Amino acid sequence: MDYDVKDLKLAPKGKLRIEWAGRFMPVLKLIRERFAKEKPLKGTRLAACLHVTTETANLMFTLKAGGAKLRLCASNPLSTQDDVAASLVKDYGIEVFAIRGVNNRDYYRHINSALDIKPHITMDDGADLVSTLHSKRRKLLANVKGGTEETTTGVIRLRAMAKDGALAYPVIAVNDSQTKYLFDNRYGTGQSTLDGIIRATNFLIAGSTVVIAGYGWCGKGVSMRAKGLGAKVIVTEVNPVKALEAEMDGFRVMPMAKAAPLGDLFVTLTGDIEVIHKKIFERMKDGAIVCNSGHFDVEISKKDLAALTVKKREIRKEVVEHTLKNGKKVFFLSEGRLINLSAAEGHPAMVMDMSFANQSLAAEYILRHGAKLERKVYKLPAKLDSQIAFLKLRSMGVKTDRLTPAQRRYLASWQEGT
Repeated sequence: MDYDVKDLKLAPKGKLRIEWAGRFMPVLKLIRERFAKEKPLKGTRLAACLHVTTETANLMFTLKAGGAKLRLCASNPLSTQDDVAASLVKDYGIEVFAIRGVNNRDYYRHINSALDIKPHITMDDGADLVSTLHSKRRKLLANVKGGTEETTTGVIRLRAMAKDGALAYPVIAVNDSQTKYLFDNRYGTGQSTLDGIIRATNFLIAGSTVVIAGYGWCGKGVSMRAKGLGAKVIVTEVNPVKALEAEMDGFRVMPMAKAAPLGDLFVTLTGDIEVIHKKIFERMKDGAIVCNSGHFDVEISKKDLAALTVKKREIRKEVVEHTLKNGKKVFFLSEGRLINLSAAEGHPAMVMDMSFANQSLAAEYILRHGAKLERKVYKLPAKLDSQIAFLKLRSMGVKTDRLTPAQRRYLASWQEGT
């Protein structure tokens, strides 16, 4: 085995936490049981670049049960749970290259270590693995049958690659599955983002003014949960349809420059760069808390913050106090990295159950149908999306109605009207 983790002595703690998460992932368990019998991934080399968490560990078990040979690296420098990484290596024989807090050089060294497996399938979260493969490891592209992508930011990058004709193989955008974005992005990000903020700061959400940058599914989730905890929520947007939706949902909508002096807490979830920049920092009230829950640490301009800072100190774990030239203090969380994973544990296992069910079925789909697919970004077929929803409902003890033959005929007919 080859691996690079912080300390194998952390494995016992990680094993217990992995088992705990597994209790809340019944859909993935059902897929794993089928994979163990059918071995649909037998002989497949799979390189995965994901957040190394307890939930991801259970995905790795499913892929391994299906017959895949795996290598796992982290998709964010601050999202690795070191005890989980240790347990995956020591207890389960999975090659992992991930250490929390690595520098940029080691982050990409780990990605290259995962690629050294010469993958047939890539499984990415943010498209750093795919980007590295297409730029620095192009000789390996001949082996690749297809890939999967977990998150919005990665899908945006991959669609840009496909548009430019740069994408060398088909990719399933797991993020576009309804059983992913409607639940993981909304309920998972909504809960885990506030969990990370509260753990880092012990800040009272009730009565505070929370500024949410971006009203995609992640922004909707955080806005909903902040409102539920008693916050006065302001949404900033560039998309007029999403801005209108936020207004109709009962939130105040305004430009970031106008929201800057009003906010007690700022959360970015846009997937774009410099959403909070020099002029915004200068307009913030004294004591404003600023964090990011988008995939990359580019949404808050760290360069501008550094230029404005005359003194800084770490006042709590994951909280750095910046004293600005104008005398005001800004509290910057987790270096602008994903707050839900850097300061907390990421999404609850119950919602990742569906996301990683999508990943498992997407890997199987690529092996079965990849040869027929073009070098584009695809959605997982709706039939598989519905199957995951059905299994999740069954695990929750929820039953639904079924269409009668007459109802099916009516929905398929154009002749019947009033």
